[in-house]
Amino acid sequence: MVGIMRIGIDDTDSPEGMCTTYLGAVLARRLRQEGYSVSEALLVRLNPNVPYKTRGNAAICLEVKGDAGQAFALACACVEELADFSAAQTNPGVVVAERPLPRGFYHRAVTGFCTTGEAIAFLDAHGACYRGYKNGRGLIGAAAAVGAVFSDATYELLAYRRHEEQGGRIVGRESVFSAEDATYPHTWDSVDRENDMVVCVPHTPDPVLFGIRGESPAWVRTARTHIQSQEPVIEQVYRTNQGTDAHLVAGKIGAMDEGRSYLASGTVASLPRTGRGGHVAFDLADGEHTVRCMAYEPTKGFRDVVRQLVPGDVLLVAGSYRKGSVNLEKMRVCEVHPISTRRPPVCGACGRRMTSAGAGKGYKCRECGARSFQPEVSRAPRTLSPGWYEVPPSARRHLAKPLVRFTSAELAGLQGRYLIADCGETGREDTGYYTS
Repeated sequence: MVGIMRIGIDDTDSPEGMCTTYLGAVLARRLRQEGYSVSEALLVRLNPNVPYKTRGNAAICLEVKGDAGQAFALACACVEELADFSAAQTNPGVVVAERPLPRGFYHRAVTGFCTTGEAIAFLDAHGACYRGYKNGRGLIGAAAAVGAVFSDATYELLAYRRHEEQGGRIVGRESVFSAEDATYPHTWDSVDRENDMVVCVPHTPDPVLFGIRGESPAWVRTARTHIQSQEPVIEQVYRTNQGTDAHLVAGKIGAMDEGRSYLASGTVASLPRTGRGGHVAFDLADGEHTVRCMAYEPTKGFRDVVRQLVPGDVLLVAGSYRKGSVNLEKMRVCEVHPISTRRPPVCGACGRRMTSAGAGKGYKCRECGARSFQPEVSRAPRTLSPGWYEVPPSARRHLAKPLVRFTSAELAGLQGRYLIADCGETGREDTGYYTS
């Protein structure tokens, strides 16, 4: 039968090399060479807190027109040739679905956890063709990828070197900064200017040479024209859920599950404290419940913002909940609490400042003996202003939405909130904002 199908693949890489997105690019080229029409390639990021991920927990999905049986055979052959089967934690999965699948499984895989058994039951229920290798765990990501529907999407152009190549990459540092200068804010996170770092060139042993993220295929290709590098062996533009906050769900302090990522509001309940390694922590409260919030050393200057918080500040925080802490990706300071200072009053009789007369005894003027029980109270200026604050590009997670993608209305609103509603198999998933 000839028609539009979706091919999903996951878990072909390992810490020693390879990359599932590279395999997706190679497969797309081979399908075209065999006469297939490849209409779109998706890069589907899933829950970043999954413990057995290799790097960014990405699956791929290709939308293809042609014979499904032959396409499945080509996909399996590509996996069998390129996947790193020598690694114990590499367990590929291949799925071909000839009709659209419900998005609920994708939503659960990006915001929570799914099992291989659940993936197989989902695929069987909807008549998909699949193959799992070794323990078959890659079927989770592959199933999620073929069911992915993005409420919001960005694009990434990925250039690759030979998959067996090791060692340093040759990418001109100044050309990357030039690409950012020419295309920002339509592309982002190629560099981290605050920390003078190139971000889009990985240091891991995989085929990715560099990646450019942006709002459209045209903009990432425009940025690509500025990059000077060794000659890539293949390039691919993916539509993706990166930079969309698809992993975040509305949360409440005291009711968070390990390994999920939340947006939660609360009031700062402790002064920030800097621990060993430069990590900064503070407590956030909602009624009788509190949670520790963490800004780790790699977040660099973001920690300086966190250090300005005081008890009483009202926040909306975004981050993953792990081992009792919310690991901050960004935060909104909704209200800054006024800081008052107290000191002895000035004597009304002689104009000199009084001194403490002892605990519970008020103040006394040493010059004339006058007494007062009212201190002089003044407001101390706050250097922290209401608004959104985020970690730098070098510390940003793939799924985290950078502030450059927020609209001016979202940034200006005094009480901005995300609305993220969980959905079931037939449910509706909404991602947006409101300002109250």
